[in-house]
Amino acid sequence: MKLLTPSLLLLGIFVFGGLVFKLSAPTQCDEIRPHDSVFVLTGDIRRIPFAMRKTREYPNTNLYIIGVGTTYYTAPNITIESKSKSTYQNALAIKNITTEQNLNRIVIITTEEHMNRAQYLLKHEMPNIQIITCPAPLHGMPVAKRVKRWTIEYIKYIVTLFGIKEG
Repeated sequence: MKLLTPSLLLLGIFVFGGLVFKLSAPTQCDEIRPHDSVFVLTGDIRRIPFAMRKTREYPNTNLYIIGVGTTYYTAPNITIESKSKSTYQNALAIKNITTEQNLNRIVIITTEEHMNRAQYLLKHEMPNIQIITCPAPLHGMPVAKRVKRWTIEYIKYIVTLFGIKEG
């Protein structure tokens, strides 16, 4: 019984933390301004089309597609970074671009379950940059798959809080 109590307590803390993680994730796009620079993190098929729809409303918006496997989009206002292979490497690539372009406000597009960790890494690398969140929803995904994705991202978030940025 003594061994069971700490295990149940840890499980309860983990589950409660997971609920807080889920509830604290942004669910709607913050305000995108006409001349904002929008960064979409690849890794899910919903993200780039969602970003393209969002930026169509603002023809002067620059769209940066960040991450591996994104070489098939071309347009004058689209810049592709295809070297980064992780969320942490994405954050470093975005930091380089914001420095080169002298940006002080950026919009980040990624999926709902990925936003907390992405935002944490970006704020850690760029504390003086205003980060506007715009999560791509996970509509149409089976509940079990959605729960699995949230759980994986929650575990990655916990690991990131302990200083392990790659993984």
